[in-house]
Amino acid sequence: MTVVPLGLPSVQRPSTPAPATGPLIDTFGRVATDLRVSLTDLCNLRCTYCMPAEGLDWMPRDQKLTPDELTRLLRIGVTRLGITSIRFTGGEPLVVPHLEDVLAATTALQPRPEITLTTNGIGLAQRAAGLRRAGLNRINVSLDTVDPARFAAITRRDRFDDVIAGLHAAKEAGLQPVKVNAVLDPVTGLQDAVALLGFCLENGYQLRIIEQMPLDAGHSWQRDRALSADDILDTLRRHFTLTPDPAPRGSAPAQLWRVHDGTGVVGRVGIIASVSHAFCSTCDRSRLTADGQVRNCLFARDETDLRALLRSGADDDVLEAAWRAAMWAKAAGHGINDPDFVQPDRPMSAIGG
Repeated sequence: MTVVPLGLPSVQRPSTPAPATGPLIDTFGRVATDLRVSLTDLCNLRCTYCMPAEGLDWMPRDQKLTPDELTRLLRIGVTRLGITSIRFTGGEPLVVPHLEDVLAATTALQPRPEITLTTNGIGLAQRAAGLRRAGLNRINVSLDTVDPARFAAITRRDRFDDVIAGLHAAKEAGLQPVKVNAVLDPVTGLQDAVALLGFCLENGYQLRIIEQMPLDAGHSWQRDRALSADDILDTLRRHFTLTPDPAPRGSAPAQLWRVHDGTGVVGRVGIIASVSHAFCSTCDRSRLTADGQVRNCLFARDETDLRALLRSGADDDVLEAAWRAAMWAKAAGHGINDPDFVQPDRPMSAIGG
């Protein structure tokens, strides 16, 4: 197996103290109410833009948060820090056997947060109804093409039919709106975008197209090869009638567009332009990795180790203060477009989407 170094987390040391109470705020006034939680770095696909064909050097099991440790941190986030929305991610969260237990524990928190999940859809057909019963509100399923051969080439796995079945099961279980997340291939992606939008409109799903970001394990991302939001929008407009969605965007990462036919609005499509049109100024996210590190940005170079504090016997006051300090130190932006930008050591699979 090829070993890809993931880097060692370090504790951030803000120059000024964070507020001890109130919302989870940074020095620019942004309030983090949305928590992204990675449950594992493991994944059963090998997408070309994410990891090598042979996989990665996975986290040792004893470094990952236990269900009890995770539940404790989620409780602190909701009851002390004002988190109102929790999205579980991976790697691939459906490979985690205790996923339903984590969902049920999160559902029991007061005030109850909105609970969402991002998955590649493998195995979702068998679990969608149970996830709904455990408290899941909504789901995003990754699907980069509706061409089975291209799917196999991108993911290095022949599991296209499983993902389609998972999408159908999610809709039947009431996990709506079911959203489809697509990261487009630089060569075939514009064709795939048109076909994906047609597929989503036909089936009642909402498409979200995400610009490819420099978060691959091999650090081979090239700006001049990645498709931009403008490229994608120009292509979609040649096939569909689109108008800006009038609803306020707020802190949502996706810019929404209404899709029209001769009778009116038939759906919506979102484009997440993290690279070409960064939305850092409205970011409301905090991130917790599977090994218990708080990250204040997807592209952060530093992390705050809550796992070590947990296992050293720290009380809730200490954990809360460390989390607040981590978010207080958040930079103004991710810096992708800065000349001195350095890609994070961890790939996306080890951070969480």
